[in-house]
Amino acid sequence: MQITRLTGTLGAEVTGIQVSGDMPAAEFDALKSALLRHGVIAIRDQSLTPAEQLAFVRRFGDIHFHPHVHGLPEQPEVMEILKTETDTSNFGSGWHTDQMFLTEPANYTCLYGLEIPDCGGDTLFACMRQGYRTLSPAMQRLARSLRTLNRSVASQMAGRSASAAKTFSSMRAKDAPADETLAEHPMVRLHPETGEPVLYVGLHSVGLAGFSEAEAKPLLDFLMQHQARPENTCRLRWQPGTLAIWDNRSVLHNAINDYHGQRRRMHRITVKGGPTKAYPEAA
Repeated sequence: MQITRLTGTLGAEVTGIQVSGDMPAAEFDALKSALLRHGVIAIRDQSLTPAEQLAFVRRFGDIHFHPHVHGLPEQPEVMEILKTETDTSNFGSGWHTDQMFLTEPANYTCLYGLEIPDCGGDTLFACMRQGYRTLSPAMQRLARSLRTLNRSVASQMAGRSASAAKTFSSMRAKDAPADETLAEHPMVRLHPETGEPVLYVGLHSVGLAGFSEAEAKPLLDFLMQHQARPENTCRLRWQPGTLAIWDNRSVLHNAINDYHGQRRRMHRITVKGGPTKAYPEAA
């Protein structure tokens, strides 16, 4: 296994392994350690059926089912992310971390590239650990005292009288109610495996507990811009057969919609997580 860092902040490319079949336990442990260290890893030149991808991802934990997108009929744990030549909107744009709108967000996401545009369709990642570290001490203290209110994109769209099912018509998406229950999370989250603090804010964050919308929005906007500064990010260029895995507890991601008229098809599986805990954990 060879690991090459993508930037000085986060991300790595892994070569010299095949994830299908019986990957030795020691090799899997080394891969997971690299994932925890770098936040996102890209494994090139894989050839996977949905069942093979699922068997590999199960080694990370139990599978999470997206509440607003159906999985493949033959493999419901696998969600197909598709933008066709005639679609204008893409699924996954905007800085976010998966399932933040749930009380128990996803731990990991595994995305496999099947059909990739000739140019475009890259994914950006931003480091939430570095997002916290690079705040001033005063802002760190403030952030540790706050809790975010989070709502799904489908619910946010419904609040604007839009339809997620129609917007992502090439996928098996469904609408959500505009009054979907908000998920509350600590703004500074304790990473349960590394023990590090992360700035847990994304596009699902629509407010702050105890704050008015007018008070919360400027702070949330600032923190999002702060996390997405170039020095906090890396960029993944997809190829057919690329398998990317990222840790939703330490990175944001943003699927770039710059390939109109081209087709992009991916298979995604997410791993269940648990309740979020504040850093430091409240007594």
